[in-house]
Amino acid sequence: MVVAQPVLPEQACSTANTDTVKELLRIVRALAKELHPHLRATEDATLGSHLERDLGFDSLGRVELVLQLSKAFAVRLPDSILAEAETCRDLLAALLAADPQTAHLSAQAATDAPARTEDQARVEAPATAQTLVEVLEYHVRAHPDRTHVRVAAKDDHEDPLSYGGLRSAACEIAFGLIDAGLASGDRVGIMLGTGLDFFQSFIGTLYAGGVPVPIYPPARRSQVEEHLRRQAGILRNAQAGFLIVADELREVGPLLLGLAGDLRHVLTVGALRGGGAIETPMPAGPEATALIQYTSGSTGDPKGVVLSHANLLANVRAMGTALDVGPDDVFVSWLPLYHDMGLIGAWLGPFYYGVPTVIMSPLAFLADPARWLRAMSRHRATLSAAPNFAFELCCKSIRDEDVVGLDLGSVRMIANGAEPVSPATIRHFTQRFARYGFRPGAMAPVYGLAENAVGLAFPPLDRVPVVDRIVRLAISRDREAIPADAADETALSFVACGRPLPLHQIRIVDEAGLELPERREGRLQFKGPSATSGYFRNPEKNRTLFDGEWVESHDRAYIADGDVFITGRIKDMIIKAGRNLYPQEVEALVGQIEGVHRGGVAAFAGSNAQTGTEGLVLLVETRVRDAQKRAQLTRLVSESCARVLDMVPDVIELVPPHTVPKTSSGKIRRAAARALYEAGLPALRRRGMRMQMLMLALSGLRGQAWQLWRRARELAFAAWFWALLGASIAVAGPALMLLPRRRWRHGVVHRAARLFLRLAGMKPRVTFDGGPPPEAAILVANHASYLDALVLIAAFPGALAFVAKKELAGQWIAGPVLRRLGTLFVERSVASEGVEDAAVLLEAVRAGERLVVFAEGTLTRMPGLLGFHLGPFVIAARSGRPVVPVTIRGTRSILRGEQWFARSGSTAVDVAAPIPPEGEDFSAAIRLRAQVRPAILARCAEPDLLYERVVIPTAQTRQAPG
Repeated sequence: MVVAQPVLPEQACSTANTDTVKELLRIVRALAKELHPHLRATEDATLGSHLERDLGFDSLGRVELVLQLSKAFAVRLPDSILAEAETCRDLLAALLAADPQTAHLSAQAATDAPARTEDQARVEAPATAQTLVEVLEYHVRAHPDRTHVRVAAKDDHEDPLSYGGLRSAACEIAFGLIDAGLASGDRVGIMLGTGLDFFQSFIGTLYAGGVPVPIYPPARRSQVEEHLRRQAGILRNAQAGFLIVADELREVGPLLLGLAGDLRHVLTVGALRGGGAIETPMPAGPEATALIQYTSGSTGDPKGVVLSHANLLANVRAMGTALDVGPDDVFVSWLPLYHDMGLIGAWLGPFYYGVPTVIMSPLAFLADPARWLRAMSRHRATLSAAPNFAFELCCKSIRDEDVVGLDLGSVRMIANGAEPVSPATIRHFTQRFARYGFRPGAMAPVYGLAENAVGLAFPPLDRVPVVDRIVRLAISRDREAIPADAADETALSFVACGRPLPLHQIRIVDEAGLELPERREGRLQFKGPSATSGYFRNPEKNRTLFDGEWVESHDRAYIADGDVFITGRIKDMIIKAGRNLYPQEVEALVGQIEGVHRGGVAAFAGSNAQTGTEGLVLLVETRVRDAQKRAQLTRLVSESCARVLDMVPDVIELVPPHTVPKTSSGKIRRAAARALYEAGLPALRRRGMRMQMLMLALSGLRGQAWQLWRRARELAFAAWFWALLGASIAVAGPALMLLPRRRWRHGVVHRAARLFLRLAGMKPRVTFDGGPPPEAAILVANHASYLDALVLIAAFPGALAFVAKKELAGQWIAGPVLRRLGTLFVERSVASEGVEDAAVLLEAVRAGERLVVFAEGTLTRMPGLLGFHLGPFVIAARSGRPVVPVTIRGTRSILRGEQWFARSGSTAVDVAAPIPPEGEDFSAAIRLRAQVRPAILARCAEPDLLYERVVIPTAQTRQAPG
């Protein structure tokens, strides 16, 4: 619904009193906190906060808010404010219009900046900032001298940088770039190591209107020339006109000018500073590109993930909500700044929230892993992050004498991500450092990818990592994650990587693109406000990146109890020591070595059986047979990878020509090569290579045949489901429309529903806590699927009065059927009508109706329990009726929202003991909801989605064309 925004009189703004704004926001925050105690946005409410989307006020919540405002300001607000007010500013305008003598507004208070009613020293996040530039401007206005980041140098010396200092340096660098000819939108490569220069250059590029492109800096001076030649591929793809380098690279700048055609200037930070400073940053909107994050190597197919300011801020805010980031947090990191986890997770996240951050170089960590832990101890860090290999390295290399006096008790969360997470590593690290105060719940396996900025799934805070042991054959053949017995020594173990971040969604789909139920492995797709718009100048890769509105992760996974379990990758990318390696790059490099059969190298990821960490495995074809020469060739391969990639392969297998599997067109079949390697090359050689390839081919055919049979069964069940449902409607429909008494009609529908569910193999298992619920009760249930109402009709004999959305009443089939069953319709989107509907429901309850309410108000395709609307609890409190929590399980996997492909599964209904209201007022309704929702959440085996704000479409939106 489009509502005209009220205009505030100019004269009122000039004579205003900021106490009015403070009191208004105090009331809004207090009531929002009472309604949604776990919603962090309620504490940061501003005049620009949306009443429904940001603060969760439904129709009855708006009524209570208007009543409290009217009482506090001694005014009578118009009834129209219930429907028309969208933000806190609208409420303020209504207060002013109601009584100009008692409600005033200042021009300063009318801005989106939070009104401070608490300690002025408290650091608040810039909730209304739309760009990274606005974030820094906000912090500079609020606390310019506050230390933003400390860069740890040698001997634990730290170079501090304040928000004000960052802005000053950024303005100088921006002036230098603009003076050199930078135009808005130009890409600027930043090839700098960990240091103050990097942060200043990144922000300076944004201030100048440019787009930063972080590039991996050379690890050693002796490799500079070769390294620059390889990074030129990224510069060419990005069409970067500028490159900012360290002082030691100044002399080799002319080399890059010839390798990257668009590159016009290779500059140092020193050369950019000193010429002057811009006064204000160049303008940029939220959809402007803020970063191009390259995820691949330089020589093959560079992939630059395009991320806007809106993408980055959405991801930072979602991660902050999941981590409950606050002003008392401290972040310590050694992650490289050219990588998304280090750049966005470890720097831009704390940068946004005003969290003090200590950053050391990756080389400092690799040289002495204990420095990371000592820094966390010294700074009383609460947050950090690292790839899986870092935890394993700490366990292997840190001695007790290296960490004397270490105290990790302040750490509340360390994210373990960026590469496959090993259950063994988690166990080793947690046990090793428990004596130093590290809590098991502080280890947080997470999942993310550059295509979603960085973070996508996080576990609940302070939860001990969940490890799922599943049957090996079931996952490999049937793609089912069936829990294994404790005695099963062949079981596979996967670590839960958490649940989707707020406002983001994950789904698992099969090869046909249809969403799979829980514990079925498939392709992981995602969507949300952090998702990239695509790869920069790479239309071929973009065609495989998107599936409608969903983005392909190119990872395989399954979901269980709402948690994501990553099982492998579809893409060939290799992740080693937190770095991304693309096999084409490695294969091309090794293929140039004398003695290696050209085109006969396969590079793929292999798992270390002892540590569980992922490594680089090479199958290298050669005709060399002499043992001494083979050893020398192996050494050359290792040295070449170390020199060029700064990475040593974990396994180098020299094999005869024609060993590496290829397609008919000559492309390397890396998955088949990995299967060949895991099958045991030495044993297979004794059987002969032809026999080995034949066995692999037969194994592949068996697998394909099994998948085809499985797909046929799924299609057959879906057809049977809908045919059976159609037949049930055809039989029960006429009786429903003709029978004169409502109880008879409910009896027919009850028996038809039971028969349908029984024949479909999904008859609900109904359990009661304390016996069947009383007739004089309101049944409140979770809403997971289109099947929920049918399951409840089958579970409860007798007449039920469902509460349904009003738009169903107008449907030509559903409307008449629902009315014959006594359904009560409510308006979800118009507040004033919602209040009138609540009065109708109250009268129905008092008349003896047995209400059934889906308190979430809607259903979603993703697993989880949304927040509950207050309506049924207000009715229960005013009528004195108890509420019976009803939990439905299994229906979402059978037929979820947004999908009509039915899958087989089982259903269950758990009926808890009735909960009576403790009073008749608004607070009693809130207390009742606070008792009912946890009872359902504990039984539904799905995540808590209380933070998700699902805005119901308005009537105008539903009727709009298209």
